[in-house]
Amino acid sequence: MFFLTVLLFSYAQVSQQIQKLTAERREMISSPTLRHVQGTLEVVMNQNVSLSCHSDSGYPPVRYTLFKGNQKVATLNGMGLTAVLFNLTINSASDVGEYKCKAEYRTPNDGKYSKSLNFSLIEPVSKPVLSSPSSQAKKGQNVTLSCFSENGSLPITYIFFRERKSISRPMKMQKKEAAMFSLFIDSSSDFGPYKCRAENGFPNNTKYSNSFNFTLAEERSSSQPLLISLGLILLLLTIGFALAIPFFIIPSCKAKKNKFAKSSAGLISTMNAEETENYVIYTEIEYIKPEEEYANFTVIRKEDEKAEKRTCATIYSKVILRDGVQAGPLHSPE
Repeated sequence: MFFLTVLLFSYAQVSQQIQKLTAERREMISSPTLRHVQGTLEVVMNQNVSLSCHSDSGYPPVRYTLFKGNQKVATLNGMGLTAVLFNLTINSASDVGEYKCKAEYRTPNDGKYSKSLNFSLIEPVSKPVLSSPSSQAKKGQNVTLSCFSENGSLPITYIFFRERKSISRPMKMQKKEAAMFSLFIDSSSDFGPYKCRAENGFPNNTKYSNSFNFTLAEERSSSQPLLISLGLILLLLTIGFALAIPFFIIPSCKAKKNKFAKSSAGLISTMNAEETENYVIYTEIEYIKPEEEYANFTVIRKEDEKAEKRTCATIYSKVILRDGVQAGPLHSPE
């Protein structure tokens, strides 16, 4: 009986020690480590991705859970300290982002999380376009080449070539903008052909542009500037003449006309009216006193009344002439 009591007491002590050791080991579980097996966080569309997760210490078995953000993706049970593998396929842009894993025992409250892995989706570059502000050039001139890929994940690296020889350092563009390269046209070989290359780290995806050549610009004739100057002078003269017509030429003509009208007073003039019943013949115009600006007019008017003709003469006097306007005529019929 005594022996049995001692045996039961010893068993209880051993059981307590085992439970204590198990609890200590559970408390000693370490934060897991999440790794991308391929070693790069840049992925492409339809790429398979393998993620490993394991804890360096802890009492097995351990349950591992993979999360994308706060969303649970998959759960695996680990045996011992062996890492578990989560296999994924990147089918869309929503499959990239921040991933982490959680290691825990059967109770969820004692779990620990790994550090995050942030995947980024890379897009292959499109064929670049090589261009220049002007396709014509001449010797002794500086020119600029531009290379740009419309599509592709950043950063994009550009290199310029003449024939098959690179003529620029690699230009890594962090923004969606063209790479620019300036060169000096010194000889006929500097006219081309040129190409540029674009790449962005996408595996096995390097794109070249089409060839670009400068053409020789035609030399301008020395007579062209003179012809342009003469054309401008002729245009200015034409505009000046058109502006002078209403302001100078027309008023001058009117003044001469008025002067001629005044100077013609005193001459004998005859003007017949049309064949009507009444018609007038102006027979005499003369100045009486030029300094007083009036003149006598003798007018003969003929009328037909019942086939009987009468002649009536009227003398107009003191017709004042100022600026070609007749004012205040006085007359006496005969």
